[in-house]
Amino acid sequence: MLRRMDASQALADLTEISSQVEQVAIVGEDGAVLASTFGDEERAKRFADGARRLVEEAETVREARGLGSVGQLEAATLGGSVFVVRENDRLIAATTKPEPTVGLVFYDLKHCLRSIEDTKPATKSPVRESGPVEGVSGEPGGSPGDAPQAKKKRAATKSPVRASGPVEGVPGEPGGSPAPKARPRKKSDAAS
Repeated sequence: MLRRMDASQALADLTEISSQVEQVAIVGEDGAVLASTFGDEERAKRFADGARRLVEEAETVREARGLGSVGQLEAATLGGSVFVVRENDRLIAATTKPEPTVGLVFYDLKHCLRSIEDTKPATKSPVRESGPVEGVSGEPGGSPGDAPQAKKKRAATKSPVRASGPVEGVPGEPGGSPAPKARPRKKSDAAS
């Protein structure tokens, strides 16, 4: 399970594990920089604004071509790359040295975003407004007598699982058949 943390801690974890990432900014839904590796707030804000503009331009191209929503992008230059990942209402942007391992950088950025605690208050799950459903076990008007039997039936049909130990007749297992021996090569096989 993914451990949830604040944006600063998530960023610290990212920079610790990802040697390819040089500068990073995490941006909230309101456009505010939640955390960054920039020493100067103004530079972090300019970088975040540039990353948002990159996504906006990519969305314009996406719409013109009828493609799906932009979730991630990389802009590669001779001097390095800029990566942007967008999930839900947050965005993370990072710079790297030239020729990074693209898939790994995207993975690390997504993991960082997903590890950030949600600061919004939890909402209650929706409650079904309609009445009881006929024929549904456990519901008024349903068939309550069927529920325990259904559980018993499912439990009885589960396949057995071997926890440990050898299995007779399985090559390579103790007590099983010996592994087939490699057939010796003929001189004509070795030459080809």
